[in-house]
Amino acid sequence: MDLKIIPKTLKGTVTVPPSKSVAHRMIIAAALADGVSEISNLSPSEDILATIDCMNALGANIDFDGKTAVIKGIKNVPDKALLDCHESGSTMRFLMPVACALGIRSEFIGRGKLPQRPIKPFLEEFPKYGVEFDFSMAYSGNTLPCTLSGKLTAGRFEIDGGISSQFITGLLFALPLLCGDSQIVLTSHLESKPYVDITVGVLKKFGCEIKDTEKGYFVRGNQRFKPFSGAVEGDYSQSAFWFTANSLGSKLDILGLNENSLQGDKKIVEICNNFNEERRAFELDCSDIPDLVPILTVLASFCKGKSVLTNVARLRIKECDRLAAMEDCLNKVGGKVKVFSDKIEIEGVDKFTGGEVSSYNDHRIAMSMAIAATKSDSPIIIRGAECVAKSYPDFFEVFKALGGEISEL
Repeated sequence: MDLKIIPKTLKGTVTVPPSKSVAHRMIIAAALADGVSEISNLSPSEDILATIDCMNALGANIDFDGKTAVIKGIKNVPDKALLDCHESGSTMRFLMPVACALGIRSEFIGRGKLPQRPIKPFLEEFPKYGVEFDFSMAYSGNTLPCTLSGKLTAGRFEIDGGISSQFITGLLFALPLLCGDSQIVLTSHLESKPYVDITVGVLKKFGCEIKDTEKGYFVRGNQRFKPFSGAVEGDYSQSAFWFTANSLGSKLDILGLNENSLQGDKKIVEICNNFNEERRAFELDCSDIPDLVPILTVLASFCKGKSVLTNVARLRIKECDRLAAMEDCLNKVGGKVKVFSDKIEIEGVDKFTGGEVSSYNDHRIAMSMAIAATKSDSPIIIRGAECVAKSYPDFFEVFKALGGEISEL
């Protein structure tokens, strides 16, 4: 789907979609619980549907009507399972440890860029604790598709915290299921720690206790997940598009957010407030807020002077190389963006000039460029805009309801 977006500010009320990060975690925890849970305020994004399908394959029974999931926890563990993670890194990295803790021979498959996303921490640690990896069907190297067999045993898991917090979350779901106590020892600084905080918070709701230690986490074995029913809170990472639109001249009332949320992307509120007051260039460490980087690059384009976003190298291994993608897209429409190995420099401009860009099959690139179009002299054409279905399926319908002018090419 190729879309032409006519420059126009937005106006109205928008309720942000549910947090994808929280939803993944609540669905997994409910599926591991002994009983029935009801999770409401869900969105049928591709990533969430992947997690639901995979938990069903692992033995849960999930009835999902598009908004609410009634989840019967796993009673009968299957001998084997095929887990199609689609393009969801969260689904893959969260469920590899879970499948191994359950002792299920599991074949993991994926598509898009997912087979290129690293699983090195699991490859290094799991064979020490009873798990074997089989990459005989992989296209090249240690990647998807792969089969994991054997039952994970408790132990001391040494994990590099600089690749992705998703490895820590996956272990935190799995280790309470094991017979003995375990430790997660971080061998480097933990990037995106707020995402692990979300995990610990969700586990607590489902009856599992995780203890912080000086170097990581202690997880008591033989814990039981308890049923829990509740609603998924609004997503600050998705709200960032609308907050940025406001900073660039739109007038939106943004609803559905939890002011006390553990989401690291809540930082967008502070960033936009500072922009609205000063509009001065800024330097920002993005190690805890990687998902905000694409839209922050748009925001920084209208600051006075040169802004710098640092600790961003991990964005090269997302759905696309998000650093190169935003550099290409914004420079094609009149921006001044320069990417280095671990930082982005953005020179302020008065307006974008319009043009044609690729979404790079990345939902955050497509949505960022849609917001960029609200501050452009001429239309912006986005090729492959259907990729927003990965996290925000009705984004462009909401965009139009707020006064945005879009035509499909």
